[in-house]
Amino acid sequence: MTIRFDNTYARDLQGMYLPWQGAKAPDPALVWLNDALAEELGLDPAALRGAEGVAMLAGSAMPEGAEPLAMAYAGHQFGGFSPQLGDGRALLVGEVIDRNGQRRDIHLKGSGKTPFSRGGDGKAALGPVLREVLIGEAMQGLGIPTTRALAAVTTGETVWRDGAALPGAVLARVAASHLRVGTFQFFYARQETARLRVLADYAIRRHYPELSGETDRYLGLLHAVIGRQMALVARWMGVGFVHGVMNTDNMTISGETIDYGPCAFMDAHDPATVFSSIDHQGRYAYGNQPLLARWNLARLGESLLPLMADDPSEALPDVRAAIDGAEALYAAERRAVFGAKLGVEGAEDALIDGFLDMLTAQGADFTQAFRHLAKAARGDEAELRALVPDPRLEAWLDAWRPRLRKEAAQVMERVNPVYIPRNDRVEAALAAGVGGDLGPIHRLLRAFADPFTRVDGFEDLEGPGTPDGYRTFCGT
Repeated sequence: MTIRFDNTYARDLQGMYLPWQGAKAPDPALVWLNDALAEELGLDPAALRGAEGVAMLAGSAMPEGAEPLAMAYAGHQFGGFSPQLGDGRALLVGEVIDRNGQRRDIHLKGSGKTPFSRGGDGKAALGPVLREVLIGEAMQGLGIPTTRALAAVTTGETVWRDGAALPGAVLARVAASHLRVGTFQFFYARQETARLRVLADYAIRRHYPELSGETDRYLGLLHAVIGRQMALVARWMGVGFVHGVMNTDNMTISGETIDYGPCAFMDAHDPATVFSSIDHQGRYAYGNQPLLARWNLARLGESLLPLMADDPSEALPDVRAAIDGAEALYAAERRAVFGAKLGVEGAEDALIDGFLDMLTAQGADFTQAFRHLAKAARGDEAELRALVPDPRLEAWLDAWRPRLRKEAAQVMERVNPVYIPRNDRVEAALAAGVGGDLGPIHRLLRAFADPFTRVDGFEDLEGPGTPDGYRTFCGT
């Protein structure tokens, strides 16, 4: 199998990773392949289905040109700093230039122990791997920047989790890069300023080339990442997505969503919604995500300080101003996202918050409320009134109707999805997939490919159904 790799991470960032090989999978088998993504990457789906392709996707054997490596990074996890995390169960296989001229990483999760494993087994189970497939493709369909699943492969091994024997698996993931806030923290914590500079210049060349050569390029890098992350989180909020583990090692420099472990989509609107089984204090609740994003970005700014001035304290006011400005950036992005969802231009916070407050008070389904609001824009308010029987609704509608933009309903239907990954449907599909029946997973993937268009026969995927106390886990 021939893949045209061009591995700049391995070539340009020596000393920032460890060359490594995946564990030998005793009996690798392809469970699912993203043919469209493979073709977008310039890869041959038929070759990926062959023995050599499956061996690569499992991490067992690499084709010529691959330079598998485990990346070094640190991170704040639930507020506590870990100076060395790194790819403990993952490998960067290499980089390819896709058909659109974009550089993309091919990366594996669950490919075995590395020197960064910290006592773990380096493996993944099939259920969490398939979860990444479903949620990543749902985010893609929703138009939200995301890493994507290329393939899911079983290894023929048994993985033990909480006393249960589970089928081992590997996720092949594609990303614009796997550079994280935690990557910068790793070298900042070690006071390795020379390597930190090499890393920052590499990130600029790869993701923000317009900054290359600028004297204030490191401050420019911080501003650019802030802009992308504030836009990303606003998009999360617009679909009710709860990441679950917004640690600094889970925030990318590229602005893509990464790591779909304990994530989920909320049904009833509630800013306090938490799904992660380990988030006992609600640190990463739905409503806290903008604040935690800014906190993470402050850690990036802190890490870049040594590059901005010989005396880092001289650069501190500029960094503080950038972080302080993130709040206004997010507010503008939020107004744009929710203004489109409401069908109005120049939406004020009062109009947005007035609607959301009613949803919270009534325990109303977030996704359906906005679809019903689109019907209200066409003059049919019955379903909205039934879902949101709030005494404040009449006054809110009176303020909203005159603000509707031209062809508001059509605009609203293009941004308010019919289908999201409803938690009970996802769990049922995962259970079936682990048991060997991929039909429910393929059905969900079909709905998520165009989540804004209703499909006959998919009515059961529309409504809420999350049981109380639903929890997700860091399984991959």
